[in-house]
Amino acid sequence: QVQLVESGGGSVQAGGSLRLSCAASGSTYYLTCMAWFRQAPGKEREGVARIYTGGGDTRYSDSVSGRFTLSQDKSKNTVYLEMDSLKPEDTAQYYCAAGKWCGLGLPPPTQQMFWGRGIQVTVSS
Repeated sequence: QVQLVESGGGSVQAGGSLRLSCAASGSTYYLTCMAWFRQAPGKEREGVARIYTGGGDTRYSDSVSGRFTLSQDKSKNTVYLEMDSLKPEDTAQYYCAAGKWCGLGLPPPTQQMFWGRGIQVTVSS
């Protein structure tokens, strides 16, 4: 089992920045990728960014590419999502996810994924 604990959400005005953290514990050797997903009210959960825990390769959704940066501290089993130039449409509950799935789409039911409890990000105009 893997436990994920998110921190760093909050409220900010458009154009501002926030940094989210996700610390993994437990059987972290199992993990191939860590990622952030988000879900706004009335919308489906969507992938935002993911990182290969081995090589550090990152991938971003088109909606955040160039504004968000995902990094990791392997010694702490922690990933960081630096969010800059935030827009009101970035408002959502953000979820940290980890497992062997490395896509930005939702993982299929056959893929075991571990999820954090979620953290709110609110961007006001």
